[in-house]
Amino acid sequence: MTASCFNLLQHWYPVAPLEDIPTDRPTPMVIAGIAIVIWKPRKGDRETEFCAALDRCPHRLAPLSEGRLDDTSGDLMCSYHGWQFDDGGRCTRIPQAENPEILEKTPAQFCLTSLPVRVAQDLIWVWPDADHPDLAETTPLPLSPQLAQRDAAGADDREIACTSFMRDLPYDWQTLVENVSDPSHVHFAHHGLQGNRDTAGPNPLTIHQSTPNYIEARSSNGFLTSTIRLEPPCRLEYTLEFASGNSLGLTTYSIPTEPGKSRIVAQFSRNFAQNLARLTPRWWEHTKLRNTVLDSDMVFLYYQERLMRGYSAEAWKSVYTMPTGSDRLVIEFRRWFDAHADERLRSLTTDAPIAPEPLSRQELLDRYHQHTEICSSCRAALDRVQWGQRAALLVLALMLTVAATASEAIGVAGRGAAFGIAIVAIAAYGGLKYWLEPRFYFVDYRHPDH
Repeated sequence: MTASCFNLLQHWYPVAPLEDIPTDRPTPMVIAGIAIVIWKPRKGDRETEFCAALDRCPHRLAPLSEGRLDDTSGDLMCSYHGWQFDDGGRCTRIPQAENPEILEKTPAQFCLTSLPVRVAQDLIWVWPDADHPDLAETTPLPLSPQLAQRDAAGADDREIACTSFMRDLPYDWQTLVENVSDPSHVHFAHHGLQGNRDTAGPNPLTIHQSTPNYIEARSSNGFLTSTIRLEPPCRLEYTLEFASGNSLGLTTYSIPTEPGKSRIVAQFSRNFAQNLARLTPRWWEHTKLRNTVLDSDMVFLYYQERLMRGYSAEAWKSVYTMPTGSDRLVIEFRRWFDAHADERLRSLTTDAPIAPEPLSRQELLDRYHQHTEICSSCRAALDRVQWGQRAALLVLALMLTVAATASEAIGVAGRGAAFGIAIVAIAAYGGLKYWLEPRFYFVDYRHPDH
């Protein structure tokens, strides 16, 4: 990739953690404004690899992500007229066809526009350039070197624990990349979560390498060495190495989706306290920490982006005031963007229209639509929380009925026990309904309170 040939579409993008892509139905995704459908065909007893295609049926352009996997053939079925497509994108059935042989005579006319797709490091990767799928074969995936070490050690390796997370965000790609390129905000924006503002101080970064393909920055304070690697357009990876030999890794993938919107896919790795990481429920980590961290950035980034849209793409040079060494990676990223961003990337970011009215806090911090409904762990946990509420109400009703109608049979002690269980049921219902369930929908984050 050089300044003259950067093409936003000719890169691999990790659309989601593998465990969050359902295998019983198609999944929609947007990359760089292109609607894509991902599915895993079923062929009898054998399941094939994942498939991806442009999210439109060749018949009448209905979204295939609204379709289903046919129970008999295992192929992807369009729910509009029932056309079916196999794992190669070939149309296998047109229910309305008077002459079924038409599928054999002119098969290319009825095919999907398939896209290359891979599975690596527990992520689903898609190549969105339908016009040049051949380039996908020679373009390496921007994989994490830290997780490559884990993969090389084999499935039984217990040295590196890794968790994953993703969320759709109401601000654009360049705002997201700029944010994750800035370690100095952690002590303040994420005070009490990942940093402490009382211990904040100078954190000068040194740019060790800067090319159109790769930017690397480093910092060290004696007991902690930080290396930050940016591989445009999506991978930004932190490696934090402590003097003790412990290390933390954060690999973020910033995906441009629609104008003014983006998705972050993140993987968190470490070589210590592995059992704690593995025993912590994924949904609890998401609701307690990962979503809260993004919430604590959300208002800053959203309104910063709205202000920046009033200026030209290179206005950061005069609008921003960045006098310290901690801003060097942000500056280097901005220079990369000015020199290499292609027309499509600019149309999704600096040239994208901005809504006349800002989003409300409920819309900005909407955990349900941004995360819960696309996360298999949180979606399942929410179902269990709501089931628990119904169970608590059922127990409450049962215990009150027993205490009221069977007092002579169970005696005073039995009636007291029934009332005690009823109180526990009320407390359980209240905790699930008013404390835990909201964490999957909306939690306001106001910095003066932290």
